[in-house]
Amino acid sequence: MSTKTLTATTDVITFRKQSPFKRAGSELLKYSALFFITFIFAFPLFWMVTSALKSDPQIYTLPPIWIPIPAHFYNFMDGWTRLDFTTMAINSVFRYTIPVVLGTVLSSTFVAYGFAKVKWPGRDAVFFICMLTMMLPWQVTMVPLFITFKNLGWINSYRPLVVPSFFGSAYFIFLLRQFFKSIPEELSDAARIDGASELGILIRIILPLARPALAVVALFTFIWSWNNYLGPLIYINQDHLFPLALGIQRLNRIATSMGTSGNAYPHLMAVSTIIALPIIIAFFLAQRTFIEGISLTGIKG
Repeated sequence: MSTKTLTATTDVITFRKQSPFKRAGSELLKYSALFFITFIFAFPLFWMVTSALKSDPQIYTLPPIWIPIPAHFYNFMDGWTRLDFTTMAINSVFRYTIPVVLGTVLSSTFVAYGFAKVKWPGRDAVFFICMLTMMLPWQVTMVPLFITFKNLGWINSYRPLVVPSFFGSAYFIFLLRQFFKSIPEELSDAARIDGASELGILIRIILPLARPALAVVALFTFIWSWNNYLGPLIYINQDHLFPLALGIQRLNRIATSMGTSGNAYPHLMAVSTIIALPIIIAFFLAQRTFIEGISLTGIKG
């Protein structure tokens, strides 16, 4: 029996020997701490939703109104139509987020498979160089990239934001490589004996087993691209090309200039709630797969 197993068994026996009062006290302390941490993280979301249902006088009332009565549900429609958020949503979904997710998942998967399962000269050295790129902050490459894309004539388009995703992400390449290396090599060897190509092995064997890791990559990429503000701010300056992140910033500027009039702040909170919903829904739908992918990734170096 290993040392870890003996330690775990000793901990279980020690816990069982504790008095019921001590066990109840430790459980109460644990769940109290979890509830407190959950409250800290959930309170901004609660405040955003309740503020979206208030009027201007209710927003600035002291002490604050926690549950608005009556609730102004029309703030969601009025806030959404205050600017052309429908066009911005189409830009965010179909011109930015979906292409970036597809490009990142596809490119990172192929590169990670090459690093994990295909043996070729200099593989480890190239992988080390790929990991070194993670040490470069985006702020360092921001100006050179802007100059490059400007010379290509890509400003005021989504190409500077979408095209790089089809060349892989160092972080997700590392993530997927670690997951692929945890898959037994015997499966790939058996497929090669049967005459399968590397592409066939990847599609028929590796990808079905890597669904949790792919879900992690897709969800992270979706969140980052959906919430990306600085990238579109640099490359896009025409209103009809704005994604939702820039629309929120424009509405926030309107709310700041109007102050306590025009229901601008409740409209801002209402639109923010609508924009946050896809991320919340995506996480809850893929929660089990997401957690499984996080727990299984990086098992093997």
